[in-house]
Amino acid sequence: MKKTILYILLSFLLIGTSQAQDAYVPVPGAAPEGSTILYGGTAHIGNGKVIKNSLITLEDGKIKNISTSTVPPKAGNVINIKGKHVYPGLIAVNTTLGLSEIGAVRATRDYQEVGQLNPNIRSIIAYNTDSKVTPTVRSNGVLLAQVVPQGGRISGQSSIVNLDAWNYEDATYKADDGIYLSWPAMYTFKGWWAEPGGVEKNKNYDKALDEIRELFTQAIAYCNNDAPSTTNLKLAAMCGLFDNSKKLFVRANSAKEIIAAVNFLKQYDIQLAIVGARDAWMVTDLLRENNVAVVLNKTHNLPRYADDDIDLPFKMPKMLQDAGVLYCISVGAGWDGFWDQRNLAFEAGTAAAYGLTAEEALASITSNAARILGIDKQVGTLEAGKDATLIISEGDLLDMRTSNIEMAYIQGRLMNTDNKQKQLYRKFMKKYGLDPSPKQ
Repeated sequence: MKKTILYILLSFLLIGTSQAQDAYVPVPGAAPEGSTILYGGTAHIGNGKVIKNSLITLEDGKIKNISTSTVPPKAGNVINIKGKHVYPGLIAVNTTLGLSEIGAVRATRDYQEVGQLNPNIRSIIAYNTDSKVTPTVRSNGVLLAQVVPQGGRISGQSSIVNLDAWNYEDATYKADDGIYLSWPAMYTFKGWWAEPGGVEKNKNYDKALDEIRELFTQAIAYCNNDAPSTTNLKLAAMCGLFDNSKKLFVRANSAKEIIAAVNFLKQYDIQLAIVGARDAWMVTDLLRENNVAVVLNKTHNLPRYADDDIDLPFKMPKMLQDAGVLYCISVGAGWDGFWDQRNLAFEAGTAAAYGLTAEEALASITSNAARILGIDKQVGTLEAGKDATLIISEGDLLDMRTSNIEMAYIQGRLMNTDNKQKQLYRKFMKKYGLDPSPKQ
């Protein structure tokens, strides 16, 4: 009996050792020393401008200078990137990256708390820098992410992280940047996508609206009290909305829900963004006039209604662009809202194929995203004084046929772009006597 138990324990130990050896997450990049000069590449600034034969100087984690030069520098740490393309690091908005590891395993999903009203919940303390998913995402150019909680009427507070760090404290780029609220649905749809059913009015809509109104009323009273007798964590977390240090991100899709959310919340004079925004193209005047930003979920999607244009999700970024609405493209925080972030550049690429220029599409996942998150003074474009957070690709970043990230910097730190999927590729190429491509 003792031998049997010993064998079982030994088996678990061996399995754990095998998994530990297989679970390779690259070591975070070291702090930069001195200056680095990137010479000869085509720099896509992120604001619509393109600089050919660029010369970019990185120093102390910042972009010290960016200009055009046809003469290579003779001194310093010069890296020749002639023929390659330089882009700002991509920003994934509204994601569960680092909060979920295996979608089918509940124990690895740490993005939701019990209860309906949880403005005090902080996603940042659950963020896992050792996720094996993260390296597969950042190797496709995503260097910053807004990690968001899920569930309930008010899910909690999101935070912005960089994707190359030892722990969540080091990863934190902007803590508690916003609060996520799921607007109550006015209608419920029966059936599922393969067999659509009827539509019913949500009988609990008014009740849910009253709960939101009551919470905001209590929060305003609490935040206006300089010395409350007791500390209320839920109400205290809401104070940032009223002094504009936090933005309210409202999940809403139908046109009626978007209209209701904007008209209801504008009385509180808070910064507002609509997330999901499936019908945003119908209410662009309302969004623009009220300075409401849009976090658009997925261009790789199907239309919601039977009478929609089949390519509506593909061309919606162009429609928002033409209407003057501030928007960014997001992969979203659904069941695939962590690993699928690696396709963020290609979501923007599809928008470029359906009306946007390539530089407008790039802005939708860089500078526009930074503006919506309130970090545009630090990142989002390749400009002097901003963080040296950028990527270097052999080909067009937005085209999955040519995109190949060769180098990436986060705040001037050269990042390891290897990941488990690349390792497995090299492993099995060797198994069959084939040489892995140098690109891998």
